[in-house]
Amino acid sequence: MLETDHSLRALCHMFCILQAEAKIMEDLLDKEYAGITGVPEFTKGAAILAYGADSAPLKEGRVAITQTISGTGALRVGGEFLAKWFPTSKKIFVPTPTWGNHIPIFKDSGLEVNHYKYFDKKTNGLDFEGMVSDIKNAPKGSVILLHACAHNPTGVDPSQAQWDELSKVVMDAGHFAFFDMAYQGFASGSTDKDAYALRKFVKDGHLVALSQSFAKNMGLYGERTGSFSLVTSSAEEKARVDSQIKIVVRPMYSNPPVNGARIVATVLNTPELNAEWLKEVKTMADRIITMRTQLKDHLVKDHKSKLNWDHITNQIGMFCFTGLTPEQVEKMKNEHHVYLTKDGRISVAGISSKNVAYLAKAIHEVTK
Repeated sequence: MLETDHSLRALCHMFCILQAEAKIMEDLLDKEYAGITGVPEFTKGAAILAYGADSAPLKEGRVAITQTISGTGALRVGGEFLAKWFPTSKKIFVPTPTWGNHIPIFKDSGLEVNHYKYFDKKTNGLDFEGMVSDIKNAPKGSVILLHACAHNPTGVDPSQAQWDELSKVVMDAGHFAFFDMAYQGFASGSTDKDAYALRKFVKDGHLVALSQSFAKNMGLYGERTGSFSLVTSSAEEKARVDSQIKIVVRPMYSNPPVNGARIVATVLNTPELNAEWLKEVKTMADRIITMRTQLKDHLVKDHKSKLNWDHITNQIGMFCFTGLTPEQVEKMKNEHHVYLTKDGRISVAGISSKNVAYLAKAIHEVTK
């Protein structure tokens, strides 16, 4: 749970969400089934948010999109669709490490899961050279899973220049990019900046797949609101993809829930609520960035740590790979009652102005 500067629990009480819910209640909307592909106002707004209002594929009617059971459902729908219809390969390459659920989702979808290098434990940063090498050497026509922003679990993202290079590498190798975008707006505070990688690939001519979630950036965890979309080569191909996606969805969950989709649609399609949401998302992202800075400053300035803690502020999003060893993590737990995952990951969202000094002291004690 996040705290704002006013000690409010921001994720559960975004003002724009409360306003959207009130508007939906006033409109007395029914509880009928949505269509198989979901609430149309939601999918339209979600596509514009992801690809941009000026996206050529959107303007040309080349984006097939369906509402899903949040990001997990989007990945599963996408995995099953690709396993059935992707023409060149059933291999999908995911970064090392990646979100733990990626692997069982894609395995159960019928894809063969492989890995590419991503995180450099020596620098607590991106192993870009290893990443590029592994993607180049993957069998031609492989599916490459890419975290669009705020990589989970490392918090390490490629720079825009590196994304530019990756677009060329994936294109030259004849691969297919599948983006997982669970944190749009929540990483940098800008929904446009966080969509850079996706939009760059599309601009360069890639036909991409996208998993999209509104759990984090709108605090709608329990509403399970997301989408799966696919950029196609033509409006005719888009129509064929639409029909096949429905065939995947129908026996899986038949129809997606309407409430979360209506909330998101109301926020995205109501100018004043959309402006309020963008402001609130930036506030939450800025708070996390501030906590990263404070943690690093306490370590470097207050405790005079001789170690390099630049990775704390170089990483982005909710998670931080601290670089602590499993032994140091055990000391954190046993001696300071601070709990991290064994690989040294912490949730920056759990750091507040009240506990950051204690956390820094504990980290310093086990690393000095």
